[in-house]
Amino acid sequence: MTPDERWDAVPSKAFQIELSAKQQDMLERQLENGHYESVNDVFADALRALDERGAVYDDFLRSKVKASLANKKPSLPAETVFERLEARHARRVKAGKRGA
Repeated sequence: MTPDERWDAVPSKAFQIELSAKQQDMLERQLENGHYESVNDVFADALRALDERGAVYDDFLRSKVKASLANKKPSLPAETVFERLEARHARRVKAGKRGA
């Protein structure tokens, strides 16, 4: 099922929303420039864009997890990671005090 078919399959339901002045201006601009015929069209396109952005982000995260799992370097124990972070932080604090 395509994203458009998914949206068309959802039954209509009325919503009442409040827009800021900036959001109202943006909405009016979209209607005035002729890209959309109605407020519903603007919101439908905005929701599709949010859905697509979410899918892109999910794909990005999946690729990061896949790369991490494929990494052959041995894992570090959490205790070691925190010790290194604490030492790094201490060095930065000490350097900051010298520069003050």
